[in-house]
Amino acid sequence: MYKKIMVAYDGTPESESALHECIQLNPPASTEIHLLAVIQLSPHGMAGGYAPEIEFACKRQVMEQELARGRALMAAAGLNVVPHLQMGEPVDVIGVLADVLGIDLIIVGHSRRKTFAMRWWRGSMDALLIERVKASILVAVRP
Repeated sequence: MYKKIMVAYDGTPESESALHECIQLNPPASTEIHLLAVIQLSPHGMAGGYAPEIEFACKRQVMEQELARGRALMAAAGLNVVPHLQMGEPVDVIGVLADVLGIDLIIVGHSRRKTFAMRWWRGSMDALLIERVKASILVAVRP
C-alpha cells in the first residue's frame, strides 16, 4: 500500500477528479496525503514589464482558497491532508516536493480538452513528469 500520496490540485474540474481518485483509494489513516497547489506566473510576470507581485498576490489568494476547499472535501471523506502551496513550474515543483517528501504515488487530473495533461506532464523545458519523478503516477480522468 502507498504510505505517502501527493495529489496535484489547482481547483479545476480535472484536478478535482484527482481528489476523488484519492478518496476512492480509501487509504488507511496512517497514509500521509499531501495536497499540492502550484502558483505558476504568466510569462509576462516572469519577464517583467508590469507588477508580478500583484499577479502573485492574486493567484496566491485564489490558490489558498482552492487548497482549503480541496482539503475540506478530503477531510469530509475522513482523510488527513497536509496542504502545500508552492510557486514555480508545476513539473519541477511536483518533482522536487515528491523527492523531499518521499512520495510513493502522485495523482494528477487529465483534461481531454488539452493535449495529454500538459499542465502537469510537461514543464516549460518539455520536462516530462513521468521522467522526473520516482513515484508511481495515477492519472484521474473526468467521466
